[in-house]
Formats: sequence, C-alpha cells, structure tokens
Amino acid sequence: MAIQKTDVAIIGAGPVGLFAVFECGMVGLSCHVIDALDALGGQCSALYPEKPIYDIPGFPRISGAGLVEQLEQQSAPFKPVYHLGQCVEKVEQPHGNGGGFRLTTSKGGVIEAGAVIIAAGAGAFGPNRPPLDNITAFEGQPGGTGVHYLVRRAEDFRARRIVIAGGGDSAVDWALALHGIARQIWFVHRRDQFRAAPDSVAKLRALNGHGIDIVVPYQLDALEGSNGVLTGVTVKSLEGDSQRLPADALLAFFGLKSDLGPIAQWGIALERHHLPVDPATCQTSVPGIFAIGDVATYRGKLKLILTGFAEAASAAHAIYPLLHGGQPLHFEYSTSKGAPGNPKA
Repeated sequence: MAIQKTDVAIIGAGPVGLFAVFECGMVGLSCHVIDALDALGGQCSALYPEKPIYDIPGFPRISGAGLVEQLEQQSAPFKPVYHLGQCVEKVEQPHGNGGGFRLTTSKGGVIEAGAVIIAAGAGAFGPNRPPLDNITAFEGQPGGTGVHYLVRRAEDFRARRIVIAGGGDSAVDWALALHGIARQIWFVHRRDQFRAAPDSVAKLRALNGHGIDIVVPYQLDALEGSNGVLTGVTVKSLEGDSQRLPADALLAFFGLKSDLGPIAQWGIALERHHLPVDPATCQTSVPGIFAIGDVATYRGKLKLILTGFAEAASAAHAIYPLLHGGQPLHFEYSTSKGAPGNPKA
C-alpha cells in the first residue's frame, strides 16, 4: 500500500479532533484523521447523537450529531483525509528524532506526518458486542441491514424492520429518531426501567404499539439468517420465554469500551491512563506528538469539549514552527484573515 504524506496525523475523529483539523488548516497545515469507529464524531455520534449539549459557545443548545455536522462543515475547506474504522497500531520515527512519524493502521494503511495529534478521548473506542453466536457474520452489511453499533444515516433504515437493544440514551434516542422512518421497531431491554433521560423515556412509552413495540423484560438470545443477511432476532426472558422478532437489522447499544491500546506502547509518558502534556503547547513527553481533549492531562485540567477546542488551537500553533524550521507563526485572527478558502471574506 502506498505511503500517504501529510503535515499532521490526527488520531481521533471526535469533536476535538475535527476542530484540530480546522485549527491546523487555518495555519496552513494539512491533516489526515484516523478513528477506530466507522463514522465521524466519536462519543458524540455513538453515544448521544440526539441529546442536547448546552456548553458549546454560540450554541445555547445543540445535539451531539448537530455539533459533529457543524464541525465537519467547518473543517471541510481544508480537505482532510479520513481513515475510519481502523486503529493506529504502530508509530515509528524512521528518520530519527525530528524527522517525522510513520503511522501504520490496522487496515495496513501507512501515513507519514511531520507531527501527530492524539485526540482519542479515553482511547480507541469499540463496541461492546452482545454474546451471540456468529454475530460478526452479520456486521459490516449495507446500511439498514445486519448488525450495527451506531447509526450513520437514519435514512438507511427506511422501511426496515429493526430490533433496537439497550436501555440507555443511545438506544432510546435512536428509537425515537427512527420512528416514522423504519417500518417497525422492536425495543428490547432486560428490564422495564431505562437509563435514558426521563423525557425521552416518556416519549418512547407513548409510542409503544404505534410503530414501536417495547419488548421487556427480554434479552437477545440468537440471530437468524444466512450469508450475512439477517432475517430475525430471537429474544428470551429470564424465565425462559422466547420470542422471534422478524428483522432486517439489529442495532445493539450496549455502550463502547475504551482502551489506550497501542498508544500505551509508543513510549509516551503515562499518568493514570492519560497523557501528561505541557499546557502551553499540548506536547507530550515525545517531541512532535501532541495530545488534546480528554486523553490529555495537566494540573487544573477541565474535561470539557471547549477545553479540548482551545487545546487544538494551542497544538496547531505549536506544530507550525516545528514543521517550518523554527520559523515563527505570523498569526492573524480569522476576522482579518478571512473565511477558509475565501480570504478577507
């Protein structure tokens, strides 16, 4: 596979990683972005896409999915290259200290970058799979069919029969969002109590029998189908009662597991599963590797999205002289520099 080259490799496509693309772009740095999930947005998209966020400057209220969409649009003029559904397994310095980095992904991709920004939240995220035989055979199917752990496009599920399993915000939010799009939704949970916002749960219960059937207390028991085509889901109660739910798709929302994974093996100093950084630059113990967002730590750190946004700007401004032989950055505010791709606009 050919080596792809860029100024900055960003590990993590959550809100902070996406804003880092913008900040790097504003100082003329190109970016490739790698994420273990197969969609942009990190936890915002995977765990609470429809839940309102109230502490984003300029947005009194915005959903997780809405924030990700805005950030994607904001960074789009800088033409980032996304490598989704894969992890960075190896980071090397083939040309010695100061000579840049070579990243190898789990899909065999090779990216060479002058600097690395780790915006991986609490680490690489992956789904908590329910313990069902042959579940992986139904993963990776076209949108609207098979087994999924997040939703990229609600429209993919139009006229589909869907089983949604889980009892938290993600499960309830997507049941509500897909109501009226899907042909039928079965909402399966092991008990008749939910961990989602009370208002959302009330809306879900009001729709019971009207396009959504709440199936409690039941748990997933088996999948039916062949050649990757799902035809039904069997659920079973604690007493052993069984039901077969005809289905084209299973959306399993049992949370995400996070792990620093290979990052812990890259020779970067660690502190309680976080990466200590210089708060002025967000550089880690390895020159040229920066960390921003929840994965970064320093005295007085606040774990807020807006803190990660500020750290993205600090990292981008620190990287510029690093890649330009120490040349200082002539900084211009966006009000004087103009809109991306349209100077002085």
